[in-house]
Amino acid sequence: MNVELNIALIQIPLEWEEPNLNRTLIQNKIEALKVDTDVVVLPEMFTTGFTMNPSSISVIEGNKTIAWMQRVAYENNVAIVGSIVFSELNKNYNRLFFVTPNREFWYYNKKHTFTLAGENKVYESGKDRLIINYKGFRFCPLICYDLRFPVWARNTENYDLLIYVANWPKPRVLAWDSLLKARAIENMAYCIGVNRIGTDNSGHQYSGHSAVYDCLGKTLAFSDKEEVLYATLSKTHLEKTRNKLKFLEDRDAFNLIQ
Repeated sequence: MNVELNIALIQIPLEWEEPNLNRTLIQNKIEALKVDTDVVVLPEMFTTGFTMNPSSISVIEGNKTIAWMQRVAYENNVAIVGSIVFSELNKNYNRLFFVTPNREFWYYNKKHTFTLAGENKVYESGKDRLIINYKGFRFCPLICYDLRFPVWARNTENYDLLIYVANWPKPRVLAWDSLLKARAIENMAYCIGVNRIGTDNSGHQYSGHSAVYDCLGKTLAFSDKEEVLYATLSKTHLEKTRNKLKFLEDRDAFNLIQ
């Protein structure tokens, strides 16, 4: 039996450092989904935009957003994925949450903090990759700048799906397009990238280019405007392709040393 997964990518502008407004905007988008959806993917720092001022965000906002994700996931019977500013024990993280309709959740702290913007000075770097089993698929969720580092994404655990949530600026969007497709091809996995659009308070412009690629690099969804994108992923297609083209069996063996 073919296992399919229906994905919705929410590509929107974000209100700067306004969690309540962003949660309301996103909830409206989720409640208005046009097709049955298993997983909704949101941009990086979806409640605030890519702020380098975590002290301007109340420390309670992280837990408020988790509770909101749990409620919205339950009420709409969808899993929700996205990253937020999260503070605990006097440290700040760019933390991705994967929340299911039964309110279960996992999290991943961004490994590669964006030094060009000074993210490394205000957010702690993550140490561990996360693999999630959900609805017959193995997910590997990562965040924005992680995309530039193929070793971190290398498919050594036979995941089926890479997810990148991002605030990737317009001047370098060609790299975003190219690297998303490359990650799909080299790892023989579906690859999803969700970016924001619009202009933030730092003057950075974002052109979207959220997309879904299959394991051979075929484009299943793409957009450069404000909208919700949809794609259906097939586990049978993935397995047939991997069985025919056994490229992963020839991958280089290595161990990551922190």
